[in-house]
Parts: sequence; structure tokens; C-alpha cells
Amino acid sequence: MPHQPDICIRRVYEDAQPDDGARVLVDRLWPRGVSKERAHLTLWLKDIAPTTALREWFAHDPAKWEGFCQRYTAELNANPQAVQQLADLARKGRITLLFGARDEAHNEAVVLAAYMAAHLAHRA
Repeated sequence: MPHQPDICIRRVYEDAQPDDGARVLVDRLWPRGVSKERAHLTLWLKDIAPTTALREWFAHDPAKWEGFCQRYTAELNANPQAVQQLADLARKGRITLLFGARDEAHNEAVVLAAYMAAHLAHRA
């Protein structure tokens, strides 16, 4: 039976938890007001974040969510190195994708978690 990926999502502003596993910041920009010590990162994977152009177009507007999901998925498909780096980490155990956005339902970590779960299941 294939291993089910263990991918969590959390705002980087929340305190680190003992069961977070590998903590991966998936924002292109460092979140305001968070020290590197407080973030407790395993990895800052800027290269897997949406491009600046896509991030600026989306501007966390829920009305653009569907378009953002499609465009970001296309960017991920075109970025196999960053996807592979995250997949390698996920195969070792739980990963927590960290993001800075206030909207917990409409952000890149939501799209990325679903993308990675499908990617890992397909390659199991």
C-alpha cells in the first residue's frame, strides 16, 4: 500500500509545534515581524512559491482563486526541481508548509499541499 503523504499547513506567525515535522516556508518574501529563530524553519523554499507576477495579480482576492489555482499549478508543473526537493523531504516524514497570508483558505500553501499530495501519490 502506498505511503500517504503527511502534509500540514500553518501560518508562519503561529508557534512551532513538536509534531510539525519539517517546517518549510513556501512564500517568496520573508514574512514581516518573524525572526528566523521564531520561524524554526527546516527550509525556506522560495523557488516553489508563486512568481511575483502571479502573486501580484492574485493579491489574495478570493474572486481570483480559481484562476490562481490553475496558474500556480502550471508554474509548479514547470518547476520540477523545486517540486522534487519538497517531495524528497515529504518522503522522509511529516512536512508543514508555512505561509504568511492572513487568508488561511486562499493561499499558495493550500494549492501546494494538494499538488504535492497528488504528485507523491502518483509517484508512489
